[in-house]
Amino acid sequence: MAESYPMKGGDADYSYYKNSFFQREAINTAKRLIDETIAHNLNIKDLLFGSSSSFNIADLGCSVGPNTFICIGNIIEAVKYKCQSQGLASRIPEFQVFFNDHVLNDFNTLFRSLPPESGYFAAGVPGSFHGRLFPRSSLHFIHTSTALHWLSQVPEEILEKNSPAWNKGRIFYTNASAEVCKAYATQFAKDMEIFLDARAKELVVGGIVVIMVPTIPDGISHSCESCNVLFDLLGSILMDMAKKGSLRTHGLVSEAQVDSFNLPMYIPHAKEMIELVERNRCFNIERIESYKFLSGFDTDKAL
Repeated sequence: MAESYPMKGGDADYSYYKNSFFQREAINTAKRLIDETIAHNLNIKDLLFGSSSSFNIADLGCSVGPNTFICIGNIIEAVKYKCQSQGLASRIPEFQVFFNDHVLNDFNTLFRSLPPESGYFAAGVPGSFHGRLFPRSSLHFIHTSTALHWLSQVPEEILEKNSPAWNKGRIFYTNASAEVCKAYATQFAKDMEIFLDARAKELVVGGIVVIMVPTIPDGISHSCESCNVLFDLLGSILMDMAKKGSLRTHGLVSEAQVDSFNLPMYIPHAKEMIELVERNRCFNIERIESYKFLSGFDTDKAL
């Protein structure tokens, strides 16, 4: 069973709602890509004359907004334009949007901030996207943005003291042993296989999946990626706190607590991501683009 790592709920100063500008930048940058993909790859006539009376969209890992609403608006706008450009303005479908995230996600904040004139039917779907969420052949468009790098669980072997992959003194795989890095990569590969298998069952024939995920440029070490370096520094700070007797005496943090905590995320190389999709064989990669952001991340979109 997948573990749950929801973002900080509410709309206070330290909430995800007010601290997700990088994710919003990625969504805004991807708008052109989504527009062109729907224009060139979506066979709207076949979908409109199919058995479904609505165009069904799922945003997986939606969190609490407002980024998910921007993304959904971009998708719907592009689908409407596609209909109009093919002389189907009178056949524009109704839109059903499913907002998915972990069961502990703050769906109350999400739906309180739902645009009043959204133009679509909205529903929340709690649960991990590392598994089935929807009936077979029920979705026309699946989107996920800056979410797939979160693992379904911390690799078990890095928490076992007798394991070669025990990640003692660290909270991430940056600068860790080869066994630790391999454990993280293996867990990510398993999660991707499950994710793709589930989406292949849920998507209609001719549907589209957009994956936006942080990646590291090929040939660059994990230890050289800026965010990975920050996570490594955070782990070092926690260990320094644990080793200071005064802090340990007051029970703020212990070495055992640091050893038991590992960040459940993995940033793959771009080539690694492509190989996982191709190995799965459920989808054809129609298009890939990479963007550089101020954080140092590459963000690849595989369509």
